[in-house]
Amino acid sequence: MNRRFFLKSGSIALASLGASLSAPAFLERVVMGADRGGKRKTLIAIFQRGAVDGLNMVVPFGESGYYSARPSIAIPKPESGNADAAIDLDGFFGLHPAMSSFKPLWDSRRLAIIHASGSPDNTRSHFDAQDYMESATPGVKATPDGWLNRYLQSRHDPNQSSFRAVSLTKNMPRVLQGHAPAIAMSNLSEFAIRAGKASANLQSGFEAIYATKTNDVLGNTGRETFEAVEYLQKVNPAQYKPENGAQYPRTPFGNSLLQIAQLIKAGVGLEVAFTDLDGWDTHVNQGNARGQLANLLRQFSSAITALYQDLGQRMDDVVVLTMSEFGRTVRENGNRGTDHGHANAMFVMGNNVLGGKVYGRWPGLKNDQLYEGRDLALTTDFRDVFAEVATRHLELTNTNALFPGYSATSAKFKGFLT
Repeated sequence: MNRRFFLKSGSIALASLGASLSAPAFLERVVMGADRGGKRKTLIAIFQRGAVDGLNMVVPFGESGYYSARPSIAIPKPESGNADAAIDLDGFFGLHPAMSSFKPLWDSRRLAIIHASGSPDNTRSHFDAQDYMESATPGVKATPDGWLNRYLQSRHDPNQSSFRAVSLTKNMPRVLQGHAPAIAMSNLSEFAIRAGKASANLQSGFEAIYATKTNDVLGNTGRETFEAVEYLQKVNPAQYKPENGAQYPRTPFGNSLLQIAQLIKAGVGLEVAFTDLDGWDTHVNQGNARGQLANLLRQFSSAITALYQDLGQRMDDVVVLTMSEFGRTVRENGNRGTDHGHANAMFVMGNNVLGGKVYGRWPGLKNDQLYEGRDLALTTDFRDVFAEVATRHLELTNTNALFPGYSATSAKFKGFLT
């Protein structure tokens, strides 16, 4: 590839961010890598922190036990003309009515659901359960890195970008902590480097150290990272305009997905993106079709739908994966809420997703079918979901390094990806 071609290709990425600048070294490397063949696949992982109520998110309205266990907060069965009723998916499961924006994705078979999924560990501690899910080592607190960081480590990319792994969060999430480089930032317009517990205030000091490393790998990596910082500061991300009529919610979560779409369109080599939305710990006054859970689900689904619309055909190379540390109790509590439970529901979206189907074995909600007599039983280990995405979307040939002590073989895959 000659310099003229690179400058033309690089300007496409820059134009996606709304500026015309000379292309930095990391972008040149990304464009050169793309020119050698193959489109870059991207995974967007979204964490619903606080344990979303999967039974009111993906409603088993065909299960009579659901209604007897939730006299105040159950979502009504699908009924024509009832805006508060579940949105029928397959005659047994339905979406919460606040998630109506997901229905077209379901109908076009771009949205799949894995129900009764999650961690086999029985902890009901938010901190421990989130740690186990992000490290992908249930019951083991000593794991030094997150599973997405282990993915990055296991698949060396000679053309990797400074933006290969980005978290749109204030701090580096557990899932991306580890030896592989990753960036955490809360806003592209105020881009600051955060690595684990490191502070962005140290940037000037780091730059001085890296400046002395003229010939080694550390110096080159450091210069490119700070070059990336300067690049994003100059291109004025505020100029970005979503496509295809997409309207993101004007919330921090909506803004994080907008910026992930912006990075994907910019062609800066994004491979793994992460963000989260908290507030799902609904012990009191959870609500049914309306209320605090409904408000969160509306924001959650409308932001993801906007991302999907905005990216358009680019979703051929993108998969969105959602997760939460555990579910809620089957029975509502005395405060018209739900307490910490066990299994939950996960969403997978993309143009190569075999959607329009709820995957996983449904365990039932009869008393003798409940986990520890109170919770939805687990039938799909979340590591099998992660492994299928890593294998069939990110095209990793060996997942052994991702899940220490666990064999995530293809025989355990649910088949939600082509």
